[in-house]
Amino acid sequence: MSDSHALPNPLTVADIDRIDFAKDGGLVPAVVQHADTLQVLMLGYMNAEALKATLQGGRVTFWSRSKSRLWMKGETSGDTLELDRVLTDCDEDALLVYARPNGPTCHTKTTSCFGHEDAPGIGFLGKLAGVVAERAKAPPADSYTARLMQKGVAKIAQKVGEEGLETALAGRCGDDEELHNEAADLLYHLSVLLMARGTSLENVLAVLRERHAGR
Repeated sequence: MSDSHALPNPLTVADIDRIDFAKDGGLVPAVVQHADTLQVLMLGYMNAEALKATLQGGRVTFWSRSKSRLWMKGETSGDTLELDRVLTDCDEDALLVYARPNGPTCHTKTTSCFGHEDAPGIGFLGKLAGVVAERAKAPPADSYTARLMQKGVAKIAQKVGEEGLETALAGRCGDDEELHNEAADLLYHLSVLLMARGTSLENVLAVLRERHAGR
């Protein structure tokens, strides 16, 4: 993939001096997105010390304007944000933090501070992968996913083939409701197959990105 289509490099501790903290009294806004679903979770503020603590400690830490001190998200509730990466905007005076939440992000115990309980749009596919992984750990008697995983990759691949055919038939002859249901079954079984093979939808999306870049 060419540099023009490469993903931005995440910030490191060595990059902290690049951030324009002086522009707004030593603080910059930090938007937090779910690393897998891209759902916007919250908005906080960081100074240089908070950004350094985040990058070094691996848990998202802010500067609390009400407490006038560093505040690690979840330090009392346990609902922490595990850091994936941090990016800066073009003016280097705002931050985009990708993280994976351990529990609800909002103090009201919702997933997001912006009212969405689930990731909107196709972002739900990122959550689906997590749901599939969790159900695979359940007792087979309680989970279809666990029973399917027990049968092995060959059986799972067969199910993907069956669901693909049923989706195609629904697309050719069925109504929209039937097509939607069959397509949902196909996406679910494809998620199970990718997990069983030790890979993920993200790797499939990487191929699509590369193709879109003209490679």
